[in-house]
Amino acid sequence: MPVITYREALNQALREEMQRDDSVFLIGEEVGEYNGAYKVSQGLLHEFGEWRVRDAPIAELSFGGLGVGAAMAGLRPIVEFMTWNFALLAIDEVVNGAAKMYSMSGGQFNVPVVFRGPGGTALQLGAQHSQSPEPWYSYVPGLKVVSPATARDAKGLLKSAIRDDDPVVFIESEIMYNLVKDDVPDGEYLTPIGRADVKRAGSDVTVITYAKMLHQVLAAAERLEADDGISAEVVDLRTVRPIDVNAVVASVRKTNRAVVAEEGWPACNIGAQVVDDIQREAFDYLDAPVARVSGLDAPMPYARNLEKLVVPDADQVIAAVRHVCGRRGQS
Repeated sequence: MPVITYREALNQALREEMQRDDSVFLIGEEVGEYNGAYKVSQGLLHEFGEWRVRDAPIAELSFGGLGVGAAMAGLRPIVEFMTWNFALLAIDEVVNGAAKMYSMSGGQFNVPVVFRGPGGTALQLGAQHSQSPEPWYSYVPGLKVVSPATARDAKGLLKSAIRDDDPVVFIESEIMYNLVKDDVPDGEYLTPIGRADVKRAGSDVTVITYAKMLHQVLAAAERLEADDGISAEVVDLRTVRPIDVNAVVASVRKTNRAVVAEEGWPACNIGAQVVDDIQREAFDYLDAPVARVSGLDAPMPYARNLEKLVVPDADQVIAAVRHVCGRRGQS
């Protein structure tokens, strides 16, 4: 299997699905002539033409709504937002349009649209461009919300999202576009939406995470094994709506301890939901309270030294794991 970047894996998924199904098209800011703001759509305009790779004006509400209407009419649009921070301008179309149409029409209209683009922190983009929006959309019935952490999962999940008959919010990361590389199979394969993956087996504690926080967690797990003899099992949610509760509970019942790690703010986030799932389904198996690791409850600073204080890292994961394992005196 070739080793390719997260960006290349997404590009492969788009190309393969557009080759497979003429109803699939891509629309967004700079997706065509510029090959995408982050080059995810590299070469697609040349291959498929301007009717299937549509450059849109800087007006997210307009082309977001176009995507919803096109999906209702039988097409399979992929709506790219240059960043999910800009998608706030289109949240009415995502939440009040795409998510509710099947129910409000009594099942007469499916809305097979994918809304995709980068979210979360990057490097010194400031408070308005560094938000983790997945809890906002995960709150909404009718949406599926996906946030893959590896190139292999990015390709398989995007292909599944494009084929899904329901609207899918697909949140990527611009930091991972070029830095994350993986063995990705050539050709056809799908990664199921709604199924978590155990990225590292362990016996002493379960760490549940998703998106680019996975890489901090895996680094922490290696250090915990080497320095403390703590065996951490790492569960990558991959999909945050629906959450694979069965996979989370099965792991916690095995290890008897849990830490939930994510990048976003601590209030009302994905981790809070996971903790609730654990205490309902695995409370009697816990040997310690569940710990949480998240970003600070503050707007993102621009200064790099302050940004590092806000974004969670491997050291914070290690401290949380040591705490739930009764190693509080270690640093």
